[in-house]
Amino acid sequence: MRPTDDGAPYDEYFRSLNEELKKNGPMRPCMVIDLDRMDRNLDLVTQTLHRGAKHYRIVEKSLPNRSLIRYVAERSGARRLMSFHQPFLNIDAEVFPDFDILMGKPLPVHSASLFYRQLRGPFDPSRQLQWLIDTPARLQQYLQLAQSLGTRLRANIEIDVGLHRGGVDSNATLGQMLDIISANPQQLEFAGFMGYDGHVGLGVPHILGTAEELFTKVMAIYRGFVDYTRSQYPKLWHDGLTLNTGGSPSYKLHEAEKISTEVSVGTALLKPTHYDLETLASHVPAAFIATPVLKATGPVMIPALDGNSKIFSWWDVNQRETFYIYGGYWLAEYASPKGLRFNKPLGHSANQENLNGSSAVGLQVDDHVFLRPAITEGLLLQFGDLITVRGGKIQDYWPAYSQTG
Repeated sequence: MRPTDDGAPYDEYFRSLNEELKKNGPMRPCMVIDLDRMDRNLDLVTQTLHRGAKHYRIVEKSLPNRSLIRYVAERSGARRLMSFHQPFLNIDAEVFPDFDILMGKPLPVHSASLFYRQLRGPFDPSRQLQWLIDTPARLQQYLQLAQSLGTRLRANIEIDVGLHRGGVDSNATLGQMLDIISANPQQLEFAGFMGYDGHVGLGVPHILGTAEELFTKVMAIYRGFVDYTRSQYPKLWHDGLTLNTGGSPSYKLHEAEKISTEVSVGTALLKPTHYDLETLASHVPAAFIATPVLKATGPVMIPALDGNSKIFSWWDVNQRETFYIYGGYWLAEYASPKGLRFNKPLGHSANQENLNGSSAVGLQVDDHVFLRPAITEGLLLQFGDLITVRGGKIQDYWPAYSQTG
């Protein structure tokens, strides 16, 4: 019944990374991107999409950093981006003036208005930007915006392919929207469809079907909307429409289908813990939070119990060392050294998180604790500049996007 020793020191990868960060790092909480590992993941994505004759659209919310996006674009050859946040959209348009940008969610029409008001540079939204539209009512709002601006907006219609978080779910609704577009050719252009299949391979109980079975249903729904539009609105249909789909959990499944023209992938390049999935088994973690140990205080001590706390460390070898790290309370899991645990009785701290472990972890003050983020969107914005490493050595510091316009 007595707990066994879960602790272990750094493996060679983290030992080397710890030494590099102690020597050349900022000695504060930081997000580390391993470019060698990310290259491996990115190559898997691009090779798969190439075999399936699909275009690759980079997902900005998962990689919210202009240098990171530029690196991925240059290595993959992609010039398509999916944006999700109006301030970021304005950055994207200025920094990547030759990209085609598709919105990944419908924005309030006032947010779209702010984009046009803050637009700088040669980026031409009438040719390069696709607004995601989910309802006839929102399409009417965007029509009024186009009329007030004296411009033409490209409308990509969000279709519900089984995720059920909004979007067109019937031909009747789709017909209403295509009627509006057809009646207003000076203000609206049909740009295609976006059918996100985030439930395939992620978050759906296996009892409801395998990833492959769910995927077959997804593409049948997608094909239904395509067939309806081609037959009922032939004047709107043409080569070059954006038929977007996919996501990190499902991108491999799209290699064989012939309906979509492009697949969006972002998080799979860094593989946080939430994406430890069967469909991404060949991918490797490429993003780590690294933070220094500020204090090492010995066996666990519970406030108010004082000396009586010894019973905890006597019983459980994993409570015989206590460490306070710089920062904490992140949406992440401890990765190295192995066996570190958050001290629940003391509660979380975003200032100095309290960790326990056995003596086997071998940590000293100024060593680093490494964590794997659970997700990338949001978390990559919490640490300032991303620190890139290659061959275990720091290469550069890449500034994060600003959250405000």
